[in-house]
Amino acid sequence: MGNRQSRPWIVSDELWSLIEPLLPEPVPKLLEGRPRVPDRQALCGILFVLHTGIQWEYLPQELGFGSGMTCWRRLAAWNEAGVWDRLHAVLLKELRSKNQLDWSRAVIDSSHVRAARRGPKAGPARSTAHDRAASTTSSPTARASRSRCR
Repeated sequence: MGNRQSRPWIVSDELWSLIEPLLPEPVPKLLEGRPRVPDRQALCGILFVLHTGIQWEYLPQELGFGSGMTCWRRLAAWNEAGVWDRLHAVLLKELRSKNQLDWSRAVIDSSHVRAARRGPKAGPARSTAHDRAASTTSSPTARASRSRCR
């Protein structure tokens, strides 16, 4: 049906060999039921949803990735287990070792770097909620925003 470029949600054997050791062991099922969807298939389902932008509940069953809810739960469990941070580190190390990092496209996200705010007076930087910079991300709720403009 095409190569990897036309189906970016298909995980290669090489990539899977890096991902699989990072995944937590599955919790034993307490009740009988459907067999557990293999992790690789669930990952492909997650990538399919993220790539296409469809809603989780509309993940086509005929693709063999399991249900959208199964993939969503697996994504949440792996996030909770820190899989994505560890995978990021592994992939960076792998790319560095092969000299395949393209720094011409690097971006620094200032939301992760604390900026010291100093006024006209030379004094120690204060660390109070009042002195924090407003969030640069938009939020539909006032509660989620750190902006003082509400």
